Amino acid sequence: MIKIFGLKNCDTCRKALKWMTAECIPHEFADFRANELDEHEAARWLVILGHDTLINRRGTTWRQLSDDQKEDMDNAKALALVLKNPALIKRPVFDIDGTVMVGFTPGVMAELVKAA
Repeated sequence: MIKIFGLKNCDTCRKALKWMTAECIPHEFADFRANELDEHEAARWLVILGHDTLINRRGTTWRQLSDDQKEDMDNAKALALVLKNPALIKRPVFDIDGTVMVGFTPGVMAELVKAA
């Protein structure tokens, strides 16, 4: 089963969930805020994807960080930030048997169909 991680109020997450339901792709959704982001899970995503891919630098949460928080980013610093501010994570995050993808792009959609 495909696990989807995100925020229930995120437009992209809602779009992805609606599409997956319409495509009859079995999935399970976990909200970062409601279920609290698991530190080991977030650390694994950072190892697989890297902070450049996982961190959403276009959102309000990123813009509200201080310059010191944004400076010299590495995976350890990114982990501390996403644990405090889960909205910093690009959404949705898909976990398909250990393969992790982020975003809802045509490429990700094709991979989801293959995995179903």
